[in-house]
Amino acid sequence: MSTISLRIPESLHKSVREMAKKENVSINQIITTALAEKMSALMTVEYLDERAKRGSRKKFERAMGKVKDAKPESRDGL
Repeated sequence: MSTISLRIPESLHKSVREMAKKENVSINQIITTALAEKMSALMTVEYLDERAKRGSRKKFERAMGKVKDAKPESRDGL
Protein backbone atom coordinates (compact mmCIF):
# COMPACT_ATOMS: atom_id res chain seq x y z
CA MET A 1 0.00 0.00 0.00
CA SER A 2 1.27 3.48 -0.84
CA THR A 3 0.62 6.85 0.73
CA ILE A 4 -0.11 9.98 -1.27
CA SER A 5 -0.44 13.58 -0.15
CA LEU A 6 -3.23 15.28 -2.06
CA ARG A 7 -4.29 18.91 -2.17
CA ILE A 8 -7.97 19.39 -2.99
CA PRO A 9 -10.32 22.36 -2.73
CA GLU A 10 -12.08 22.70 0.60
CA SER A 11 -15.48 22.38 -1.08
CA LEU A 12 -14.51 19.01 -2.58
CA HIS A 13 -13.08 17.85 0.75
CA LYS A 14 -16.35 18.78 2.44
CA SER A 15 -18.35 16.88 -0.18
CA VAL A 16 -16.21 13.75 0.04
CA ARG A 17 -16.30 13.90 3.86
CA GLU A 18 -20.11 14.07 3.78
CA MET A 19 -20.35 11.24 1.24
CA ALA A 20 -18.03 9.06 3.32
CA LYS A 21 -20.13 9.67 6.41
CA LYS A 22 -23.35 8.94 4.51
CA GLU A 23 -21.91 5.70 3.07
CA ASN A 24 -20.31 4.78 6.40
CA VAL A 25 -16.84 4.37 4.86
CA SER A 26 -13.58 6.27 5.13
CA ILE A 27 -12.66 9.24 2.97
CA ASN A 28 -9.76 7.13 1.75
CA GLN A 29 -12.19 4.45 0.55
CA ILE A 30 -14.33 7.00 -1.33
CA ILE A 31 -11.29 8.53 -3.05
CA THR A 32 -9.72 5.14 -3.83
CA THR A 33 -12.96 3.86 -5.36
CA ALA A 34 -13.47 7.05 -7.39
CA LEU A 35 -9.91 6.87 -8.70
CA ALA A 36 -10.30 3.19 -9.62
CA GLU A 37 -13.55 3.92 -11.49
CA LYS A 38 -11.95 6.80 -13.42
CA MET A 39 -8.89 4.71 -14.30
CA SER A 40 -11.15 1.91 -15.51
CA ALA A 41 -13.09 4.31 -17.75
CA LEU A 42 -9.91 5.77 -19.24
CA MET A 43 -8.42 2.34 -19.84
CA THR A 44 -11.66 1.22 -21.51
CA VAL A 45 -11.52 4.16 -23.92
CA GLU A 46 -7.91 3.30 -24.79
CA TYR A 47 -8.84 -0.35 -25.31
CA LEU A 48 -11.78 0.50 -27.56
CA ASP A 49 -9.67 2.95 -29.56
CA GLU A 50 -7.09 0.23 -30.19
CA ARG A 51 -9.79 -2.28 -31.17
CA ALA A 52 -11.36 0.26 -33.53
CA LYS A 53 -8.04 0.73 -35.31
CA ARG A 54 -7.99 -2.99 -36.08
CA GLY A 55 -11.53 -2.93 -37.45
CA SER A 56 -12.43 -3.48 -41.08
CA ARG A 57 -15.50 -2.02 -42.76
CA LYS A 58 -15.44 -4.86 -45.28
CA LYS A 59 -15.47 -7.52 -42.55
CA PHE A 60 -18.22 -5.63 -40.70
CA GLU A 61 -20.42 -5.50 -43.77
CA ARG A 62 -19.77 -9.19 -44.50
CA ALA A 63 -20.81 -10.10 -40.93
CA MET A 64 -23.89 -7.88 -41.10
CA GLY A 65 -24.81 -9.52 -44.39
CA LYS A 66 -25.20 -12.81 -42.50
CA VAL A 67 -27.83 -11.37 -40.16
CA LYS A 68 -31.29 -12.68 -40.96
CA ASP A 69 -33.73 -10.04 -42.17
CA ALA A 70 -36.41 -10.33 -39.50
CA LYS A 71 -38.91 -7.98 -37.94
CA PRO A 72 -37.80 -6.91 -34.43
CA GLU A 73 -39.66 -8.24 -31.42
CA SER A 74 -42.27 -5.80 -30.08
CA ARG A 75 -40.08 -4.90 -27.09
CA ASP A 76 -37.26 -3.91 -29.46
CA GLY A 77 -39.34 -1.74 -31.76
CA LEU A 78 -39.30 2.03 -31.81
